[in-house]
Amino acid sequence: MAITYQAENVTLPRIRRRETTRWIKTVAERYHKKVGEIAYLFCDDAKILEINRQYLQHDYYTDIITFDYSEDNRISGDISISLDTVRSNSQMYHTDFELELYRVMIHGILHLCGIDDQSDSEKKEMRIAEDSALELLRNPLP
Repeated sequence: MAITYQAENVTLPRIRRRETTRWIKTVAERYHKKVGEIAYLFCDDAKILEINRQYLQHDYYTDIITFDYSEDNRISGDISISLDTVRSNSQMYHTDFELELYRVMIHGILHLCGIDDQSDSEKKEMRIAEDSALELLRNPLP
């Protein structure tokens, strides 16, 4: 099982792949999930809009789109991330671009683990889960 990182219309961001993959697996394990096939696609706003229109019939930009192919306790999916929107969000929220990128990356994984963010209470739960995961990235377990 693998986690892959690809880019279309953008330069692949400088993520520490081995460390990031280990982190994603650790977060999934906290939700009693195993990692199957996860494919990250880093792209620009034009590509994320195309994906949103083609597959979801939504006509707007977003930072992330997650397609869930999980079965039982094995998470799998395609996660598309617009680096343009991540960059503008990091500026709008006065956060570091890399931190915002990792937040969005783990956001997709948390969706695959079963966390939703439709209601206000779910959004709060998602933010707590993101913060907890980011803390793990900053201070990895031995």
